Amino acid sequence: MRLSVFAAAALVAGFGTAFAQQPAPRADNAPTLRPIPDGAGKRVAELQGLDKVTARTQRFYAPIGEMTRFGTLEINVGDCLVNAPDASPESAAYLTIVDHKPGQPEQKLFAGWMFASTPSLSALDDGVYDVRVLACTMAQGSASPKSR
Repeated sequence: MRLSVFAAAALVAGFGTAFAQQPAPRADNAPTLRPIPDGAGKRVAELQGLDKVTARTQRFYAPIGEMTRFGTLEINVGDCLVNAPDASPESAAYLTIVDHKPGQPEQKLFAGWMFASTPSLSALDDGVYDVRVLACTMAQGSASPKSR
């Protein structure tokens, strides 16, 4: 029994190292996920941010390939995919989130796929902020934040 516990710990440690060095697998290998269909406007991820210190929540659009700020966070959406119309609704976005606290070096908090239907599967784990994907869509006009 002890050997299997040590073997499992070594496997997890080795997986963690390999995961940190490897790029995230592409979510579009799933048969039903596809890019947002073309239409009027700009391809965006609709995100919701929570500042745990102030209890402020905000919904905002983050254009694909552009940097968006929420508090001290810099969020970049690498890609945003949706399910095919004949499948159950789902949106998945590849996010890179970097914290730029004043007077401190930048810190990468998250890089990976987030899924709208299961936010706890792959979530930003931070003491100050929560960020989650709500949808991938086309935004009309500017992709400015909208508060709720």
